[in-house]
Amino acid sequence: MENSFKIDFGGKPLEIEQGLAPQANAALKLTYGETVVLVTVVMSSFDREGVNFLPLTVEYEEKLYAVGRISGSRFMKREGRASEGAVLTGRVIDRIIRPRFDQRIRNDIQIVATVLSFDEVNDPDIPAVIGASLVLSISDIPWSGPLSVMRVIKLEDKFLLNPNYEQRSKSKLELMIASDGESINMIECEAKDAKNEDILAAIHFAKDELRKNIKDQKQIIQKIGREKKPLSIFELDKKEIEKADEFLKKALPPALDPKNQLEFKDSLYKIKQDLFLLFEKEIELNKNPSVFQDGLEMFFEKAIDKMVHQNILKKEQRPDGRKLDEVRNLDCKVGILPRTHGSGLFKRGLTHVLSTITLGSPGEEQLMDGMEIKGNKGFIHHYNFPPFSVGETGFFRGPGRREIGHGALAEKALITIIPSKDDFPYTIRVVSEVLSSNGSSSMASACGSTLALLDAGVPIRDSVAGIAMGLMMGENKKDYKILTDIQGPEDHYGDMDFKVAGTKNGVTAMQMDVKVEGVSEEILEEALNQAQKARKQILEKMGSVISTHRKELSPYAPKITVISVAQEKIGDIIGGGGKTINGIIKETDTLIDIQDDGRVYISGKVKENVDKAISIIEQIVKEYKMGEKAKGTVSRILDFGAFVTLSPKHEGLIHISKLAPYHVEKVQDIVHEGDEVDVEIIEIDDLKRINLKLLENFTRKPEKSVASFSPRPWKEKRNRY
Repeated sequence: MENSFKIDFGGKPLEIEQGLAPQANAALKLTYGETVVLVTVVMSSFDREGVNFLPLTVEYEEKLYAVGRISGSRFMKREGRASEGAVLTGRVIDRIIRPRFDQRIRNDIQIVATVLSFDEVNDPDIPAVIGASLVLSISDIPWSGPLSVMRVIKLEDKFLLNPNYEQRSKSKLELMIASDGESINMIECEAKDAKNEDILAAIHFAKDELRKNIKDQKQIIQKIGREKKPLSIFELDKKEIEKADEFLKKALPPALDPKNQLEFKDSLYKIKQDLFLLFEKEIELNKNPSVFQDGLEMFFEKAIDKMVHQNILKKEQRPDGRKLDEVRNLDCKVGILPRTHGSGLFKRGLTHVLSTITLGSPGEEQLMDGMEIKGNKGFIHHYNFPPFSVGETGFFRGPGRREIGHGALAEKALITIIPSKDDFPYTIRVVSEVLSSNGSSSMASACGSTLALLDAGVPIRDSVAGIAMGLMMGENKKDYKILTDIQGPEDHYGDMDFKVAGTKNGVTAMQMDVKVEGVSEEILEEALNQAQKARKQILEKMGSVISTHRKELSPYAPKITVISVAQEKIGDIIGGGGKTINGIIKETDTLIDIQDDGRVYISGKVKENVDKAISIIEQIVKEYKMGEKAKGTVSRILDFGAFVTLSPKHEGLIHISKLAPYHVEKVQDIVHEGDEVDVEIIEIDDLKRINLKLLENFTRKPEKSVASFSPRPWKEKRNRY
């Protein structure tokens, strides 16, 4: 049996090899450039009891050894929790492959993609997705594939496939597209005001390469693929189906009537319980009651799904009675929290999101130490989805994968409107709290965050709004309806979740998932145009509340000033072991962050303290010149003169002969330690030593009268003799 293959993928060779991890159901090593990913899949031999969903998990493992690096933490050198980037990549793989499983499967299935080598040119996520498609296809696990994925960017006026990181950083439009070669089943997009036409053109540009890769995958599957394992999937028999169908045809229509939308959730729960009571004997007599109940619940869900589809496709009747392109009632508020640096509340129907802004110094940036990303992150968006937002109870164990994913999508939508550090030298943290959720809370987070940013006085270049589009498709794929602003039931029972965020000028972020095999470019075009119309409506509502950023920051926000110093002076500011900079921080109660290019950020709660710190730093970096006048403090007294501290890094000597325009017997006759004096720089020698003279406006009186040293008393004495 052939164990290795080489195919062309996006103009580069992709090597695929069997042999590693032989105890997995299937395993492949994929090499793209010098990026190497091992992808494995394992399915448990037995059903998982007590679950009513497909128990599929996807793990994407980043290894720092892959890029030849050891963790920067002093205390933790091995990899710990998955990074945010790894979680997001795992979610992408999951979203691509999940719709192609029979959702009635109850065996645990786990896909693990491990990055073994990373060349910092070719992103491992693309080989990981291709690997997931191939291992599922060649394994004995039932799955309807293969699927391919391609990254496309628009660089200047040209589209590029699977670009490197440098090319991606210069692009204003980037898409990741998954497809079976004909229809599209997943999209991720990050852009700067991209036009709908450019997005559709990028998708079309990738189609030929996607088809080619599907053909290559099928050839590999034909050579090494195994026969699929038959699984025991429970199904109701004919009589049970008729009994359940008869009950649900009468019970469901009233619950799905738009007049009862507020009781929708409770009504469905009661109907399901009544269905279980109707089949109480069958459940008790079954060898495995939980399996029978699971099958009954699956039938119940399919019945609702079918009815929701029929209502929309045949009657254009949505669960809440809206028109197909109608946005729910909108409400916006800003400045509702007194002590935050900015706040915004966005409501769309029963979806309510409260977003807050916290402004910090540059030193409060998030430090990134991942496999792909190492550096600082100055704009952060966090998304929280507490159980009360959907009327449930639950555990608070930190953000889950869903929260990380939704937060990242909203962050992606906002990042292009955030000002540069030169224009706004603050670290910005946005937190979106979902107070109530009934669909599209991630897009509501983008709206609420925009309101909060404007309320905080952040000079964003434009406002961003987001909307979630849905789809109901009939058995004939040409029979479909696009839905604007989907809510809970339309999201749960619909065929597409298409989130689009952007400004009035274009798209900034986009994410599409499907529950069917895929959608056409025609459907995407219609959905994009409908989303654009809704986005403008939302932006108008937001603009009626706040249209531009506030001119002043919150009084509780830190005050930040930026000054520039010569790079060779950075060491003087820091001092040996950080002594100088730490002294300034302690004395002025400020935070000081120094960049490699010489920019110094000084932040503090009190402006006077910031000004004081600036003054000290300016003294440290100051270059004194001959003839310049300055103020200083007498620091030491010696027989031959007084040393004067001009700044923390500069000291000069006033020779005893330069203390007065007359003869001085003792330095202490003129100055004492701690005196503040006005001096003039009269010499700077080759060793940078500064010589000073005391200016005449110094007012201290010496212990002996100055008159006793004046020329006149000496003349009087001479006359006596």
